[in-house]
Amino acid sequence: MQEPQDDQPIIIEPMQPADAAVIWLHGLGADGNDFVGIVPELQLPIDHGVRFIFPHAKHQDVTINGGMRMRAWYDIRSLDFMGDVDAAGIRVACYQVYDLISQQIAAGIPADRIVLAGFSQGGLIALHAALSYEQELAGILAMSTYCPMYEQFYMHRQMPIMMVHGLNDQVIPLTVAEHSKLALERKGYHIEWHTYLMQHQVCGEEIADIAAWLKRVLKLKE
Repeated sequence: MQEPQDDQPIIIEPMQPADAAVIWLHGLGADGNDFVGIVPELQLPIDHGVRFIFPHAKHQDVTINGGMRMRAWYDIRSLDFMGDVDAAGIRVACYQVYDLISQQIAAGIPADRIVLAGFSQGGLIALHAALSYEQELAGILAMSTYCPMYEQFYMHRQMPIMMVHGLNDQVIPLTVAEHSKLALERKGYHIEWHTYLMQHQVCGEEIADIAAWLKRVLKLKE
């Protein structure tokens, strides 16, 4: 494992030469370490060849948290998640992710072997970056998140999208996530949708579903 130096991503290399990559974005106030522990829980085949990349959001003031400075992909100004949106901040974060994707392509991983994953804020960026990137990726995993500004996605993508959410989420209400799902479906995207009896978190059943989805979209042999 490569430990983070400054804001360099944490990278977990597979035992075999990497032929696929998952770029996994953390939520508000966390950092790249937040989802490192999920990799062994996925129980992927031992020869899976998937490189996991866990970047860190930059530190910035977050309005909804009283202006407190923390790692955030964009500012959250209010609880009006779909209306009061930091469009400029989302755009900057997407360019950070575009660079990460381009680095993997330059390292020999084709775009259609790269998955963007993210939790909460990170899930929003995963959706926006993948649906606006110049090439189609292997898939998008959007965990406990939402998708404002969906009307801007003019390049239709066939890539698999999995959205997962807690039925009792007290941070991003289920209704907000459902609205995002329906809006994306109206745009023509196919969403694999799962809900779980949990709050704004991750549970074992969810991890099992994510593992099955990753094996399917990356065509990993058991």
